[in-house]
Amino acid sequence: MSKISIFDASGKAKGDHAIHEAIAASDVSIHVLHRAVVTEESNKRQGTQKTKSRSEARGGGRKPYKQKKTGNARQGTIRAPHYAHGGMALALTPRDHTKGLNKKERRLAIIGAFAQKSAAGEVIAVDKIEFAEPKTKHAIALLESLGLANVRRVLIVLAEHDPVILRCFRNLPNVVVRTAPNREGKGEPFSTRDLIVAHKVVFTKAALDASEAAWIKSEAGQ
Repeated sequence: MSKISIFDASGKAKGDHAIHEAIAASDVSIHVLHRAVVTEESNKRQGTQKTKSRSEARGGGRKPYKQKKTGNARQGTIRAPHYAHGGMALALTPRDHTKGLNKKERRLAIIGAFAQKSAAGEVIAVDKIEFAEPKTKHAIALLESLGLANVRRVLIVLAEHDPVILRCFRNLPNVVVRTAPNREGKGEPFSTRDLIVAHKVVFTKAALDASEAAWIKSEAGQ
């Protein structure tokens, strides 16, 4: 049975958390993980890019010179793409980049990514994270006590949205703070991509329990 080490805020070991067998045994294909990550990245795109085609560029209402006997190549408008200030060839227009991913694939991807991270020893848990005031030094002290101060990318997962903790970590470029799945809809739940790109993942004990409960419930109801 796969286990996750639990520490307190000072870095002292507090025990282990046994991962549910159905989650630890999850085996997902690279194709599903790829689809989940591509879908997330694509859905973040605004799709508002816009450039002018030759029909939208200003000017060029008549031929710049007559068709024949000038020695030049024939031209119909100075707003053709090869002219300065002309329109763009194959002009970009606003579009919707939204992709779909069904519920089963989404669940398999995030559970599979979590299982792989935990099996690789890249997931740890903290009994709780509490800061009295929003100071970056508190976040740095926590990372140092857990031995994560020099880790390039760290994912912190909380049980629920906490503005104080978020403000403590927001000035650290190597740390991303997310929340576990919750009914309140506050905060930003962690995703498959968040797990994959992180070098170390830190769950609070409550966030770990909430995530597993949501995944097991989802699996039972599929």
